[in-house]
Amino acid sequence: MIKFADVAKGDELPAQTFPIRRLDLVKYAGASGDFNPIHWNERFAQSVGLPDVIAHGMFTMAEAIRVVTDWCGDPGLVVEYSVRFTKPVVVPDGVEADSGARVTVTGKIGAINDDGTVRVDLTATSGEEKVLGMARALVRLP
Repeated sequence: MIKFADVAKGDELPAQTFPIRRLDLVKYAGASGDFNPIHWNERFAQSVGLPDVIAHGMFTMAEAIRVVTDWCGDPGLVVEYSVRFTKPVVVPDGVEADSGARVTVTGKIGAINDDGTVRVDLTATSGEEKVLGMARALVRLP
């Protein structure tokens, strides 16, 4: 587990890329109760002006924080987390292993605070699009 004394402003967390397939969206809909058809029905999504089915914002947010929880070793150390949704994650259909979308998340220590917390600034992209803005987690390290 990472310790407060071992981090410095500017340190980078290991980047991760998360695949997102339509099946993941259906599972998330069942778990969250969010069955909005923009997340599973291509015809409906396009009828409301979207290019295709899009991932749930909260699903994207949950995937992004995994970079922090994997790095610190304990999800309970995250005391605050916020993002702005800037672009949707478009999830094309397909049965191939590489179908769907990919979200790549990077993190960097943006601040070290006197109270034993560190601010981790995250960047999440899908394709060439930044999908989360102002993504920040406050982590209390031992």
